[in-house]
Amino acid sequence: MEAYPKKGTTTVGLVCKDGIVLAADKRATAGNLIANKKVLKVVPVSDHMAMTTAGLVSDIQLFTKLIRAQLMLLKMRKGKEPSVKEAANLLANMTYSNIRRPSMIPGIVGFLFGGYDDNEKYSLYDISFDGNVMEIDDYAAIGSGSSVAIGVLETLFKKDLTVKEAKEIAERALLSAMNRDSATGNGIDVVVINEKGVEFVVKKEVKSVLK
Repeated sequence: MEAYPKKGTTTVGLVCKDGIVLAADKRATAGNLIANKKVLKVVPVSDHMAMTTAGLVSDIQLFTKLIRAQLMLLKMRKGKEPSVKEAANLLANMTYSNIRRPSMIPGIVGFLFGGYDDNEKYSLYDISFDGNVMEIDDYAAIGSGSSVAIGVLETLFKKDLTVKEAKEIAERALLSAMNRDSATGNGIDVVVINEKGVEFVVKKEVKSVLK
């Protein structure tokens, strides 16, 4: 797993035999201040792709608009959705250019990008703040609470998980992070991606020990 600078969130992704599971908490922080308790950090970007977000909110919002527009344009030109790998590399190019552009406010952002291709392949990519992109075969976590979440994922993950099993593991990983990381909290969103599309399967508020 790659080392990330600390960001005020925890997001996780798991590769299953019948889909991709992405999950994140709902807390946004500004230093020691809880700035928002209802942030959506698992974002659909096309019919069969979604991503989790961590980092500077303004850059995340811009990147979300850009990747959605680019994927829509590619679909119109090709007559079908681009592959998940193609989309992930497109987003990685954006982050690479963003972090290297001179700015008074560094655009530090990271993503877990997952999706389904027509060849019945489920893919998950870890896109770091410097534009590095890595395909994930099993699971990944990013954000300030990721070290706690990874411990849960390593303990409970097994090969050929179903999305139902992975959903429960993702929730447990986020709950553990909420109880150890003050920048993670207030709720959980879980998305499943499969041949049917992108579906929110969990959207709930959570009271954690650290408030």
